[in-house]
Amino acid sequence: MSDKRKDYISWDEYFMAVAKLAGMRSKDPNSQVGSCIVSADNKILSIGYNGFPRGCSDEDFPWAREGEDPLKTKYIYVTHSELNAILNYRGGSLEGSKIYVSLFPCNECAKAIIQAGIKKVIYDCDKYSGTPGVIASKMMFQAAGVAFQKYEPTMRKIEIEV
Repeated sequence: MSDKRKDYISWDEYFMAVAKLAGMRSKDPNSQVGSCIVSADNKILSIGYNGFPRGCSDEDFPWAREGEDPLKTKYIYVTHSELNAILNYRGGSLEGSKIYVSLFPCNECAKAIIQAGIKKVIYDCDKYSGTPGVIASKMMFQAAGVAFQKYEPTMRKIEIEV
């Protein structure tokens, strides 16, 4: 009888890798964000990435970050990865689940996370930490009892061939 492998990836590595892989589906030229919602018993429930709503062609809507006319920027059209993952779920309640996300959730996504019953957020990057939206997210998470923690990368390189 042989011993089992000891170099397998952890659950956190696995789910964050799935979130980051999902983000690679995004056609946004600046920010590719992915999310992976996981049950308490480590089953993937849903994934999402940032992009335009179903039926809104990424050829017809703008990807610009800046402009005088808000209708010519991406921000009022793009659905964030967290909301996409929540809306993509078709299995009933997300109560008690956790979400892995490559970028800390904005205040709008924080509201959706709280309302969906997700109880833990594991995030990779918090590059907007000082902005009002992220400050509000953290305040709402704390008030609603949603835990959040920074993903601790192992610096292990995970490669796949496709």
